[in-house]
Parts: sequence; C-alpha cells; structure tokens
Amino acid sequence: MGLFSKDRDLTKPPEQIELKVDASALGLKVEDVLIRLDSFLAMHLKWRSRSSLKTLVKEGWVHVDASTPERPMGTGELTLEKRSGRKLRHGSRVVVVIPPDLRQAPIKDVDTNLTVIYEDDACLVLEKPAPLAVHATSRYLNDNLILRVHAKYSDAIAEGRMAPRLCHRLDRETSGAVLVAKTLPAHAELARQFEEREVEKHYFAIVHGEVAAESGSCDHPIGSSRTSTIRLKMACAADGQESRTDWRVVERALRFTLLECELFTGRQHQIRLHLAALGHSIVGDKLYGDDEMIFQRAADDELTEADHAALLLERHALHHHRLAFTSPSTGERVVAMSPLPTVLRDFFDERAVKR
Repeated sequence: MGLFSKDRDLTKPPEQIELKVDASALGLKVEDVLIRLDSFLAMHLKWRSRSSLKTLVKEGWVHVDASTPERPMGTGELTLEKRSGRKLRHGSRVVVVIPPDLRQAPIKDVDTNLTVIYEDDACLVLEKPAPLAVHATSRYLNDNLILRVHAKYSDAIAEGRMAPRLCHRLDRETSGAVLVAKTLPAHAELARQFEEREVEKHYFAIVHGEVAAESGSCDHPIGSSRTSTIRLKMACAADGQESRTDWRVVERALRFTLLECELFTGRQHQIRLHLAALGHSIVGDKLYGDDEMIFQRAADDELTEADHAALLLERHALHHHRLAFTSPSTGERVVAMSPLPTVLRDFFDERAVKR
C-alpha cells in the first residue's frame, strides 16, 4: 500500500502516514510475523536513520492498532506507542503523525512550473523532468508532479471542474511524457486503455556497450529480487509476471548505444531490468548497474567520488519520448512527443564524435 491515500486533498498538507504489517510483503507466513516497530518503520521510511525513527517513537508521533491471535485485524482503535521495540504481528496498523515542521508546504507556495505537451478537456500530457517525483512520498512532500498540477489548476479543482489523477508513473530519475486525467470518468477510460494495452509507450535509453544487433525483444518474466538486500529491486524470474520490451538501435557511439524501447507491459523497472539482463545496463542506473549498493549510498546521501565516476551521469539515461492514446473527450488518437533532454543528448553526442 502507498504511504498516502490516493484520494487525499493535495491542497492540504498530509498530517500522517498509515502503514499495515503484511506477511506477504515480508515474505513470511502469517503466523511467523513478529517484527519490531522500529524495524518495520525502517522498511518503509528508508530515508530516515534507525536512531531518528526511535526518537520519532519516543517523542510520541507513532500510534499502533496491534493485532493479536484473538483479534487478527486489530481492535480498530489506535494507541500511542513509545516503545520502539514493540513487537507487531500480521494485520497490525501503524500510523505515524508527521511532525508539523516536516509537513508539506501550503499549496500556494508550491512550484507551478509545468511544461504541457498536450491538453484537452479530459487530460493533460506533461513533461516530467528528472529527478522530480510524480507523486508525494514522505521524502518528496513539497515538490512533485501531481502537486504542481494541483497548484497550477487550484481554481478548477476548488470549483469541482477538475479532479486530476495520474494515469501511469515514471521513476523519479526517468524524464518524459506523463499522462494525467482531468476527471474521474476520463481516468477510468484511460486506465482501461492502459489495461487493454491500447496505449503506446516508447522510451529512449542510453546504454553501456555497443549493442551488436540492430533490434530485438526481451520477454523475461519479472518478479521481486530474492537475493538483493534492496527491497524494491526487481529481477528476471521464471515465476514472475509476463513482460515484454522491444528495442531498436537509434544511434551508435564509442562504448555506448542509443536505443528506442517500446514497452508492451508496465512492470516495475521493466526497461532498466531487461536491458541490464541483455548485458547493456542504462548509463547512470544506480540499481541495475555493476554495484547495487550505489543505490543505497545515494539514498543515504553518501555517494563517493568513485560512485560518481562510475555513474557518469547524476540521473539514469532513460526518457519517455512518445505516448499515444485515444482522448476520452475527442475520441481522436493523440501522439504526444517529448525530445531527448539536453543533458542526455549532449552526453551521447560527445561520445559519438569520438567513435
């Protein structure tokens, strides 16, 4: 589950985070779950140190509705919990109140800078820069794409003429076209198009190495990694979800290749994982490159000079450049294009000259 409700009012700062202890997320049987409160919080609030989480508990910002064998879904009532070592079972609910000094800025103070690629009565296609997050997390409360939409269109939202919803997501370091529905009926129709694979999604990726073939396809199933210490990392797995990425070479450079990738399914980290599985990881990818711990050091703001040298770029070189769908308001096919960002274009061109 997400840290925040999908339907929360983005014009108001979130005041709390709600989490639930779930055996499947822990990879355990229901009866085997018994986890410390601070360990559970550390799993979800990865940007905070263990000591700061203990302080959060001690200072009275955490409430728990603890499940028991007799009440497997809890009592329905939250109780203040100041013991960071409190053991939690499957089904327990944890609410973290966000301290006032860490809450989201008022909507009037939010950046409204948006590049609109396409707009009609039903939807928007926006240019998401890297490293902007598409939606709020506890680490990115004060600036994210959907929050900027709410700030820019605050009058229409307040008057009930608009209820913006993301139709898909991009990783924080992935740039490019993002489709936003303006109304709930439009969101439902666009969600159907995504579900039935009527939406076309094309990405540019700059990868390490000179790719031998001119084109190809990767259909490795994708599931959670069972070997990585980083929980959000995915892996190619025989029992994973069906996945397919087609690719073709656009340009070649010395030790690098610019690919266009078409996404037929939308699994987490799909293009990044599929290209890495082919032996051509994306330049700047902190998680699927040679050392996954670069990702952890980046999350902890502890990247070394050697890490920066290995990455070559501050962001990964993946960009959503073409999005095609049918507008719910006009019934016409829309093709929204986003050019390769200057930082990626310049990186590749410098290498292409030296080829």
